[in-house]
Amino acid sequence: MGRPPDGAPAAVAAVSSASSPPAAADRSEEPEVDLDAELAAALAAPAVDADVSVAVLDTTNGANASYGDGAYDTASIVKVDILAALLLRAQDEGRMLNGAEQARAEAMITRSDNASATELLRAVGGEDALDTANERLGLTGTKAAHAWGLTRTTAADQVRLLRAVFGTASELSATSRAFLTELMGQVEADQRWGVSAAGTGCALKNGWMPRTTTGLWDVNSIGRVESGGHTLLMAVLSRGHTTKEAGIALVESVARAAAGVTGAAG
Repeated sequence: MGRPPDGAPAAVAAVSSASSPPAAADRSEEPEVDLDAELAAALAAPAVDADVSVAVLDTTNGANASYGDGAYDTASIVKVDILAALLLRAQDEGRMLNGAEQARAEAMITRSDNASATELLRAVGGEDALDTANERLGLTGTKAAHAWGLTRTTAADQVRLLRAVFGTASELSATSRAFLTELMGQVEADQRWGVSAAGTGCALKNGWMPRTTTGLWDVNSIGRVESGGHTLLMAVLSRGHTTKEAGIALVESVARAAAGVTGAAG
């Protein structure tokens, strides 16, 4: 399903039964599992006329897999990034978000309000300040845009962002992480598609927009989901859909496949 946007993805992870390379005489008979290859095979058919990239991390056992490594427009998933940058700024200033910032953050994440995103990006200091915040958060392949929906990112970077939101080794304080997690768990019902198809208890943010140059849709989904007793961080990015609904269907199919492949290593 789908075609990798920039050629075949490079293998970036493997899970082995041994914690370190054993001597030849002691080598385990357990085969090494190449999760990237398994994910690519799971997504191989049926083919679609759209680009898709996915990255998934099982925080329970450390297994991870990815497919595709190109950069995509964020659409509204960048709103998580904007709020993370705002929270970093408030931390640096030794304060909590004020009432107006909290209200805009809630509207931006739970309802995907665009005006609130524009105001909060301005409050952060604009796209250059967002890039600076992303460096602190460990993002290496994301470039902010003044028209925030055209920010460019990769699935791998979005999983890095999710680790900063949901993990403990983060520039974000526990209070900041809890606030982001709470809002991502309260997204309105009609926007709770995407990676939520891979399990239960999802905290997520989706993004969708038609490109004026082509009329085709970008459809993205990022979040944390519980699947088979495992906690997964997942990002699915896609473009080139004839309709939003077609994009949602592809994203959800890819999310389920990614969860299944990673769970097989658990």
